[in-house]
Amino acid sequence: MSKKIIFTEDAPAAIGPYSQAVLVDNVLYVSGQIALVVFEAGGSVEDETLQVMKNLEAILKAAGATFDQVVKCSIFLQNMSDFAVVNQIYGQFFAVNPPARETVQVAGLPKGVNVEISMIAVK
Repeated sequence: MSKKIIFTEDAPAAIGPYSQAVLVDNVLYVSGQIALVVFEAGGSVEDETLQVMKNLEAILKAAGATFDQVVKCSIFLQNMSDFAVVNQIYGQFFAVNPPARETVQVAGLPKGVNVEISMIAVK
């Protein structure tokens, strides 16, 4: 088994004892991404979601992968009433053959943000 830690300065650094992503053989596990700066600036859920997707894209790129290689995503929402708007923005990044996914409402997210998304990709 080969294990490689993936890091890029184009996405937020981890805010705890975890890596942005870990590549094991040909499987990339991307940690949940949030848009803390957007949230703290009073940005909307739309703005947060777009930034989260850009963070994920930067991590994928650092690992030599693209959204086309993503096989599974997990979306965590502070409020399920944001589902439609998050889904619309998320869908822009997966226009064809989207990955498997679940979306759940949670009691809280790191730093009080509204959305967090993690993913798994296969290279």
